[in-house]
Amino acid sequence: MNTTVKIPTWFWVVSGIALLWNLVGVAAFFGDAFMTADQLANLPTEERELYERFPMWSKIAYAISVFAGAIGSLLLILKKKSAKPVLIISLIAIIIQMTHSLFIADSIGVYGTQAIIFPIIVISIAVFLVWLANHAIKKGWLR
Repeated sequence: MNTTVKIPTWFWVVSGIALLWNLVGVAAFFGDAFMTADQLANLPTEERELYERFPMWSKIAYAISVFAGAIGSLLLILKKKSAKPVLIISLIAIIIQMTHSLFIADSIGVYGTQAIIFPIIVISIAVFLVWLANHAIKKGWLR
């Protein structure tokens, strides 16, 4: 007897939104990675100096976070259990990147306390996606 597990519509909606969210992150990464010298020069002095304080390892963490997030979200849509470890990698990379941004590069000094809001949102979404993958595995929605 072949039994199939019905996956609720909300799972597909959330997974699709997660993929779009992470693709926006990929686009933002490319925008940062390929910023021209003219674009950099047009930034306010404090922002330019902040941007220049980001070492290669933090940029690599940024790349890993957004690409793993996009791949993990796609794996959710494809109903693959491998979404969970990929999303965990994304979460770890986000934490590394945001720790550098907030506490080492001092983005709070440039943008004020509002610099804390976006990292909290990004980390919260990443934690939620790991939870979602785990929940979907327990429900038998992913194989």
